[in-house]
Amino acid sequence: MFGRDVLQPRLQAWCGDAVYTYSGLTMEPQSWTPTLLAIKAACEKVSEVRFNSVLANLYRGGQDYMGWHRDNEPELGVQPVIASVSLGESRRFILKHMETKQKLEFNLESGSLLVMAGNTQQCWVHSVPKTRKPKAGRINLTFRLIL
Repeated sequence: MFGRDVLQPRLQAWCGDAVYTYSGLTMEPQSWTPTLLAIKAACEKVSEVRFNSVLANLYRGGQDYMGWHRDNEPELGVQPVIASVSLGESRRFILKHMETKQKLEFNLESGSLLVMAGNTQQCWVHSVPKTRKPKAGRINLTFRLIL
């Protein structure tokens, strides 16, 4: 970031049909597993979107986090649809409007599905903040369509 190497405060894996580049990081896809394909199919049914990739994040505990950001890379398109599945420990997910600074907060529990669509990535940033409370591991699967 800004010409420096910065360790990400979580572990990641990329599966699917396309290479993905964000924040100067290029991720080569791993092969789909039967379990990921089944979860992808369920997300596609709910969102009515065909996904061709998934970014998996492992939050090992409360100190692993995701800072404020938008998923607005050109390869995601103008109004990307992202289906986010949470597995394991619940964590706070916060959306913040870029102009009004209004915040919307959700507790994403295991098995929950959050779909971000429309102008979400143009108007809002989102994060999974650190917590001091002891937390077990959490896996977050974000299904995307790479154009």
